[in-house]
Amino acid sequence: MEIIIAVIVAAAVVGVWAVYFFRVLLPAKMKSLEEQASKQAEQEAEVIKQKKLLEVKEKFLNKKAELEKEVQQRNQQIQQGENRVKQREQSLNQRQDELNRKKQELENTRARLDNLQTALERKEEEMQQRAESLIDQERTRLEEISGLSVEEARDRLVEGLKDEAKAQAQAYINDIVDDARMTANKEAKRIVIQTIQRVATETAVENSVTVFHIDNDDVKGRVIGREGRNIRALEAATGTEIVVDDTPEAIVISGFDPVRREIARLALHQLVSDGRIHPARIEEVVSKVKKQIDEEIMETGKRTTIDLGIHGLHPELIRLVGKMKYRSSYGQNLLQHSRETANLCAVMAAELGLNVKKAKRAGLLHDIGKVPDEDPETPHALYGAKLAEMYKEKPDICNAIGAHHEEMEMETLIAPIVQVCDAISGARPGARREIAEAYIKRLKDLENIAMSYPGVMKTYAIQAGRELRVIVGADKITDQETEKLSGEIATKIQNEMTYPGQVKITVIREVRSVSYAK
Repeated sequence: MEIIIAVIVAAAVVGVWAVYFFRVLLPAKMKSLEEQASKQAEQEAEVIKQKKLLEVKEKFLNKKAELEKEVQQRNQQIQQGENRVKQREQSLNQRQDELNRKKQELENTRARLDNLQTALERKEEEMQQRAESLIDQERTRLEEISGLSVEEARDRLVEGLKDEAKAQAQAYINDIVDDARMTANKEAKRIVIQTIQRVATETAVENSVTVFHIDNDDVKGRVIGREGRNIRALEAATGTEIVVDDTPEAIVISGFDPVRREIARLALHQLVSDGRIHPARIEEVVSKVKKQIDEEIMETGKRTTIDLGIHGLHPELIRLVGKMKYRSSYGQNLLQHSRETANLCAVMAAELGLNVKKAKRAGLLHDIGKVPDEDPETPHALYGAKLAEMYKEKPDICNAIGAHHEEMEMETLIAPIVQVCDAISGARPGARREIAEAYIKRLKDLENIAMSYPGVMKTYAIQAGRELRVIVGADKITDQETEKLSGEIATKIQNEMTYPGQVKITVIREVRSVSYAK
């Protein structure tokens, strides 16, 4: 029992001591440690603060020195600039004084020249009066000697001079023409041949029908639909004629607008592939295909301008260029024709030392008047020039577009280049279709034009209408008149006919002497 009491007392003493330690001694110790740590932290912070102040002060002094040095350099530059300005001002003042002095000398010289001019005019009047007096005296003496009046002598002299002038002028013209043919024709042929050889473009011929191939003839019935409602809806939506006949595995799309034919072809392809063919679906597919074609037209225009290196075209002009893909001229694809013309113009302009970019731009846009859907009464060349002007093209480009068929006056050297390159592109073998009737009519028109001149005996159009040989009577036309006749026929053909390339006119005058030995 005593042990238990002793243990309890010891435990109580230990508990009291523990409470005293944790409640009194430990907090005091902690407070002392905290005060020491606080003082130490304040001292360290003060040291850091002093270091930072020293660093900032050092940076400030360095920055101040740099700024002072920079200000000093700028002051030196300003001073040097002021010195240069003063020197230029002095130089300008000296030049002004020199100009004033020269101006005064010029005024003095002008005054002297005016005096001399007045004296010369008086002298000229005196000489003219004396000359008129001498002429009158000589005229009187000549009339007395010859027995002819002045008017009669003048008439005889004029007639003689006319005949002599005609002969000399014709000979001179022949010499000039021969020389021009030897030089200009040779140089022109070189440039044209070199241009054609350097530009190689495929020949593309479009038709008025498109054939849509199908896997089997069962599709035809689905395309026609019940009582023909599907095919009527498709024709109404696309603006083309859909011909479903006995042709095996084929549906014919007919229409003069290549864009509409392409829309109909793509719409048929999607409808047949999908299998759902009814009027509502047809209208939906045709609407989507039209948007797709519009995007493709714009992409084609952009790709064409990028390929040719032409920049800065108006978006509407780019769209019209892309639309050329679905247009044709005499069976020749209009976009291929325009690209070929642009490349020909670039090569020819480079050979002649002209602006290549402008020539290529005008060549690409020269037939832009054929593209719009509306069909104005204005010729396509003039309408194309109007469109180019509307979309802010430069005046020389507009003039080249409008003048490539000579429907407006050519104002720059680019215009005849575009005209020549357009003719070269259209005149290549196989570039354009020409029906037999039109071909025969053109040959007959050539021969009839030559036969309308007096003295012409026979005419022959040869080499597919590119050469016209004219046979004249030797007793009706002289050698000198044959030169004149060939030029007149060429001018008349050029003014009255439309033809690709050029036509060579050869006038033949033959003298035959026939005798019989008996």
